[in-house]
Amino acid sequence: MWSYILKRVLLMIPTLLGVLLITFVVVQFVPGGPIEQYLAEARAVPGGGGEAGALAYRGAQGVDRKRLEEIKALYGFDKPAHERFLQMLGQFMRFDLGKSFFQNKDVWTLIVEKLPVSISLGMWTFLLSYGVAVPLGVAKAVRSGTRFDLVTTLLVLVGYAIPGFVLGVALLVIFGGQLQWFPLRGLTSDNWEDLSWGARIVDYLWHITLPVTAMVLGSFAVTTMLTKNAFLEEIRKQYVLTARAKGLGERQVLWKHVFRNALIPIVTGFPAAFVGAFFTGALLIETLFSLDGLGLLSYESVIRRDYPVVLGTLYLFTLIGLVTKLISDLCYVWVDPRVKFD
Repeated sequence: MWSYILKRVLLMIPTLLGVLLITFVVVQFVPGGPIEQYLAEARAVPGGGGEAGALAYRGAQGVDRKRLEEIKALYGFDKPAHERFLQMLGQFMRFDLGKSFFQNKDVWTLIVEKLPVSISLGMWTFLLSYGVAVPLGVAKAVRSGTRFDLVTTLLVLVGYAIPGFVLGVALLVIFGGQLQWFPLRGLTSDNWEDLSWGARIVDYLWHITLPVTAMVLGSFAVTTMLTKNAFLEEIRKQYVLTARAKGLGERQVLWKHVFRNALIPIVTGFPAAFVGAFFTGALLIETLFSLDGLGLLSYESVIRRDYPVVLGTLYLFTLIGLVTKLISDLCYVWVDPRVKFD
């Protein structure tokens, strides 16, 4: 087991290097880099072309070469690409994610500032998805083929077929615009600081209802059907017939014997879903409901070519994803000791 864990940890190093190298190379060829954007904002000149062409064009417009070199040094582009890449790796080894080009803040500070919004969305989505989908999947397996199973399958698949942002627009128009039951934007009201604790909780839940609903409905289907199929597969096995023949009650057979074996495909995806709930952002939902979270931060950093934010968040989330994948694999052993990685 420990040798397997050590191999997986060592394999994370080339994986991280590969992800960072490919992304770093790609951003070198993306037009409209930070220097062009800086000059465009300073001189109100529209962006265009690649980095070299754009700099030469602006030089022809009268940009002083010394000033141009100062701007390049400001963003670190006065060094060759390989030196900048090695410098970035050295910073990432110390978990120094760098400083944003345009927001004058550390990348860590930006992530911490945006994280509460993503945690709010992710936590409720995760809890509701698993809290409803798993019991619903068990109920569907026990009542397989009945009207309850058919109706819930239809409802779940319809919810899965509707994209989250489309459902979000519909919820906003109906419940936020026409009926005005829920607010149109934000996680809290403007006077949230002046409210009592009870009123703050109610206000927060009032604001989070529509975006969470838009995110949750689409995530029900996979977990629900996975739970149902896993339980059906276990219910049909020989040991279940043996347990029933010994006189064990249906509830005891279901929850003591079937449940543990059926949990394997569910539990192995649990760590990834749990961590993803806290560190991933839903760009379309955040934009639709005016929520300033990690999804919007990532999108804006790509649009503005804020490379420290792009590469810093990519490094952090890739590392978290690799560790989470390892934990998911180890959950196989925790749920079923018969699994041996040797």
